[in-house]
Amino acid sequence: MKLVLLSDVKALGKVGDVVDVAEGYGNNFLLPRKLAVEANKGAMALLEAQKKAQIKREAQTLAEAKTLAERLETAKIAVSAKAGGNGKLFGAVTNGDVADAIERELAVIVDRHKIEIKSSIKALGSYPVEIKLHKNVVAKATLSVIAA
Repeated sequence: MKLVLLSDVKALGKVGDVVDVAEGYGNNFLLPRKLAVEANKGAMALLEAQKKAQIKREAQTLAEAKTLAERLETAKIAVSAKAGGNGKLFGAVTNGDVADAIERELAVIVDRHKIEIKSSIKALGSYPVEIKLHKNVVAKATLSVIAA
């Protein structure tokens, strides 16, 4: 019996997979729980339409991430922090501080968990920052830490 899965089924497949299962398993388990539908022409056409829509959404998300990466790489991101006379900070600049500065400068909300700082920032100066916007897009921005 050929079925199209409507949700992930452990040890069988993921959403949208066309699987071949035993009649009893399909009729007594998968179909009554609405985990799958029969693989007829209508279901296959719907599956193709969903795949095309998913590909289109992913392409749009990737394009948006690339334009945002360009904006971030050219923008001047500055964080002000309290510092001593020798340029050493009282504390450190965190991912949250960088996310707040990006939101202030560009009016774009970036998740602080996607911001990667190579080493802890504990002094005034410029530092490289990587921001993961998409699985294929990483923006490399420069962060300036200035005295408050």
